[in-house]
Amino acid sequence: MSQRIHLNPNAQRQQPMMGMQGGGYTPDPISRPSNSASFGAGGNDDLLGKVQAYTARIEDLIEAYTQPIRPYVPAMARFLIVVTFLEDALRIMTQWSDQLWYLQKHRHFPWGLSHLFLLINVFAMLAGSFGVIGKKYPDYSVFCLLGVVVAQGLGYGLLFDLSFFLRNLSVIGGLLMVLSDSLQNKKKLFAGLPSISETDRRKYFQLAGRILLIFLFIGFIFQGSWSFARVIVSIVGLGACIMVAVGFKAKWSATFLVVLLSVFNVFINNWWSVHSAHPQRDFLKYDL
Repeated sequence: MSQRIHLNPNAQRQQPMMGMQGGGYTPDPISRPSNSASFGAGGNDDLLGKVQAYTARIEDLIEAYTQPIRPYVPAMARFLIVVTFLEDALRIMTQWSDQLWYLQKHRHFPWGLSHLFLLINVFAMLAGSFGVIGKKYPDYSVFCLLGVVVAQGLGYGLLFDLSFFLRNLSVIGGLLMVLSDSLQNKKKLFAGLPSISETDRRKYFQLAGRILLIFLFIGFIFQGSWSFARVIVSIVGLGACIMVAVGFKAKWSATFLVVLLSVFNVFINNWWSVHSAHPQRDFLKYDL
């Protein structure tokens, strides 16, 4: 019998099976990867599986505890998107003389045009906001509020202010998501674009809205003084915004953002602690 050559000279020979005589032989067993060799791939898979199981458990808890308020979530979301316009309209009406003085003194609006500018803004914000909340002509309401954003940026000279610009991009993102929701039932919007289906348009508007929401935390990074806590919150919040934008664990990420923004809104945009005559008070109200 010819001698068998082992490809792995360090491998131990397997002992003959029970009942076999010395004349036979058993092939070398197939070498199995050791634990250290499989740690790179298997370990990562196990870690990813644990993370997925953990996030799935969180989503199940969110699903269970938000069941009672789920029918009211769309209306609450629409209200929160337009609440800054409602607050702005109320502020213009309660600070009418101050608003006129600012437009005429600093923005050089002629008398009469400043009154018309404020009246149009108040009417557009109230009509557009109630239209979005009540889902009455939501597409026209969204376009009306988008016009207010541009008009106020030009009228108050804030269009090229970085913080104002980034925050308004996030507001526009919320309005685009309202518009995407209205496209589900509106079949004749943008009839001049027959090549794009209604479903595709809705997806594009929703994606654009989600992406623009990221600028909320980008504006938060550039606003105020730096601190270690601010850096951590900005990075974590920006990561959660990106997860919402791409649709990865969007329910968990959105819930996390709601909690995070609710807590830090109270500490960062505390306008009630600023003197009523301080100009920063109105900006903090807007940010809140």
